[in-house]
Amino acid sequence: MAITAAMVKELREMTGAGMMDCKKALNETNGNMDEAVEFLRKNGQAKAEKKAARIAAEGLCKVLVDGDKTAAVVEVNSETDFVAKNAEFQNFVTAVCEQALATSASDIDTFMAEAWKQDTTKTVNDALVEKIAVIGEKLSIRRFEKVEAANGCVVTYTHGGGRIGVIVEAETAVVNDSVKEALTNIAMQIAALNPKYISTDEVSEEYKEHEKEILTEQIKNDPKMAGKPDKVIEGAVIGRLNKELKEVCLLEQVYVKAEDGKQLVKAYIDSVAKENGTNIVIKKFVRFETGEGLEKKQEDFAAEVAAQLA
Repeated sequence: MAITAAMVKELREMTGAGMMDCKKALNETNGNMDEAVEFLRKNGQAKAEKKAARIAAEGLCKVLVDGDKTAAVVEVNSETDFVAKNAEFQNFVTAVCEQALATSASDIDTFMAEAWKQDTTKTVNDALVEKIAVIGEKLSIRRFEKVEAANGCVVTYTHGGGRIGVIVEAETAVVNDSVKEALTNIAMQIAALNPKYISTDEVSEEYKEHEKEILTEQIKNDPKMAGKPDKVIEGAVIGRLNKELKEVCLLEQVYVKAEDGKQLVKAYIDSVAKENGTNIVIKKFVRFETGEGLEKKQEDFAAEVAAQLA
């Protein structure tokens, strides 16, 4: 059967697969549209394996919340920012986050092996492989986290259209619009300043000692500190360490919306708690940033165009 451009266009619109993949599928199935769709699905695993070595450091973070008590955040990666803006990809990321919101899995391997919520005949990994076949890029469900509040609430914040996703869990006897607005402000603070800990109480002695060693060497190598007594150097180390801890501990950070430019996050939270006749304790926060810690693909568009012309 002769394969026409209209048939290729129709299959491409149905599946979102690449033009050449659609043409090959129609040739392999003698123009049968249903079988061509199945061919593309079955070849998803091969496509996934072929793309496994590619770098997928773009993508989206998605956050969803169920009432005030449960929230989930996922990071799903793609190779290009173009795909990350595609509705097909974005819908898939939403589905993955819905899966995370309902999951009982505690690690990514268990999560990938569980039944896909939208079609329980498949696993999450099966759904990912099929989506790779449709989109034509390496995709990766990199991580997820589910947060459940026992005595209080959770709030979420998404920045940059999915570049950063944040969940904040707080313990509080009062959950109203004022409290949730304040916690959303805290989520924005976390997105902007990327703290590592809630407070200095969370920081291990091992971390502090490690930082002290580094700071000590830095100060000893500073010409301005040459010949200074050990006591002076030790004081300088402690001063720099305390400054560093204020930068990485949420409650010790300066609140980004502070009118006086000095109010700390803890003071802001305490003031909101007092206004609402309750105590507010930040129990946990999660911050995902797309591609964090991953090697970025270096694009050379001139070389790419030249290769295509060749």
